[in-house]
Amino acid sequence: MERLRSSPLHANISTALDKHLEVIHVVQSRRKDEIVNASNRQRQGAPRCQDDRDVFALALAIREMSVATRKARTALWCAFQMTLPK
Repeated sequence: MERLRSSPLHANISTALDKHLEVIHVVQSRRKDEIVNASNRQRQGAPRCQDDRDVFALALAIREMSVATRKARTALWCAFQMTLPK
C-alpha cells in the first residue's frame, strides 16, 4: 500500500502490525512451553492432567492476539482507504 501511495503510511499502522507479529510470537512460545511441560510430566509418570498455569498463560496470550488482530485489521483497512484514489 505504501508503494501504491508513493509515500509512507501513518506510524500507527506500522505499530499495530509490529505488535500483531510480536503477539503471534508470544502465542507460539506459550504453546511450545505447554507442549514441553506436558511431555516432561508424561516422562515422569505424572497424571495426564494439564498444569493450569500453562493453559492460563496460553489463554491470555490468545486473548492478547485477538485484540492485536482486530487492531491490525482496522489499521490495514485504514491504510487501504488512504490508498484508494479520491
